[in-house]
Amino acid sequence: MSRRVVRQSKFRHVFGQAAKADQAYEDIRVSKVTWDSAFCAVNPKFLAIIVEAGGGGAFIVLPLAKTGRVDKNYPLVTGHTGPVLDIDWCPHNDNVIASASDDTTVMVWQIPDYTPVRNITEPVITLEGHSKRVGILSWHPTARNVLLSAGGDNVIIIWNVGTGEVLLSLDDIHPDVIHSVCWNSNGSLLATTCKDKTLRIIDPRKSQVVANNFEEPVALQEMDTSNGVLLPFYDPDSSIVYLCGKGDSSIRYFEITDEPPFVHYLNTFSSKEPQRGMGFMPKRGLDVSKCEIARFYKLHERKCEPIVMTVPRKSDLFQDDLYPDTPGPEPALEADEWLSGQDAEPVLISLKEGYVPPKHRELRITKRNILDVRPPAGPRRSQSASEAPLSQHTLETLLEEIKALRERVQAQEERITALENMLCELVDGTD
Repeated sequence: MSRRVVRQSKFRHVFGQAAKADQAYEDIRVSKVTWDSAFCAVNPKFLAIIVEAGGGGAFIVLPLAKTGRVDKNYPLVTGHTGPVLDIDWCPHNDNVIASASDDTTVMVWQIPDYTPVRNITEPVITLEGHSKRVGILSWHPTARNVLLSAGGDNVIIIWNVGTGEVLLSLDDIHPDVIHSVCWNSNGSLLATTCKDKTLRIIDPRKSQVVANNFEEPVALQEMDTSNGVLLPFYDPDSSIVYLCGKGDSSIRYFEITDEPPFVHYLNTFSSKEPQRGMGFMPKRGLDVSKCEIARFYKLHERKCEPIVMTVPRKSDLFQDDLYPDTPGPEPALEADEWLSGQDAEPVLISLKEGYVPPKHRELRITKRNILDVRPPAGPRRSQSASEAPLSQHTLETLLEEIKALRERVQAQEERITALENMLCELVDGTD
């Protein structure tokens, strides 16, 4: 008799479980826009969800700990004049998020650690360069302040958010609508899918397609007959890919290996209600004490429900085999270094002691002044000290002082208004 050999894998028994009711986020009007993005983005500090909003587009940002019913007047992030189609947290600053909209713009926002008292309406910077709706966003995995956007104009733009400048524009590669874009681990290449049913591997700095039209797949996995869009999430630390179908009620997951048959089905997490979208927590945001290897944030029509994937272990010790060093929040390169041709792998951190998000870090924007582009100079003459150009440090110091003065003036105006109101009440009381 022949014996069947069972494949050895520590992920054969990944266990999925929905969070308890009090750990969900209730009464959120999830967007009903017809678009193929995840509608949800999450990091170790915040949960962001695209929501229904009148007179433009908006999304809500909640601290992870703020579970339960969300007040209907909870402040939103607004500013777009059309529906928000995609959002993405910066991997190097947990307080910075980018949003893409039907209004053809990309906006980058600074989210405070405290709960704002009113809507956040002023982005740190607005990026304008697309001629049609912008539906795809993706931050560079290793370079600081580098953001990719793709629009209905079939163009990919790579921005330096720190200056608001276009680093690269890939406008002659895709003949039709771009469906998805993904960086490789060090950000040297892009993978894109397009309506022309072609997968392209692109070197963005050379504006060249280095591979496409793969004739034979390494592995072919038959799914069900659902026609919903599949949202894939890949965890390189465990080599597991999770497939979440929009409009579906299940999450299928597979392990990827280097040997045939390459793709190994693990299991399916099923629930009763279909998902409108899905967020995927970065590895540094997981609870390693509970052997948690993935956490999803499933969007329903009116709520968001965490779903936890764990590998059951009897020991309470840190499980080294489940948690290799993983990308942390520090960038490996600056934007100009990457543009010049440098590549660097992500800066890794250990999760042995758990991960504590860093304190609020402000995104600094340095816009180049078009007035600095001067006509050719006439005969040279010596510059006096008063005419010498300001250094970048001096300029930033002056801007910070101006900002502080404005805040002080605004506070005094509010105090004057309050005192005037008190005076009016006293006068009315004596009449």
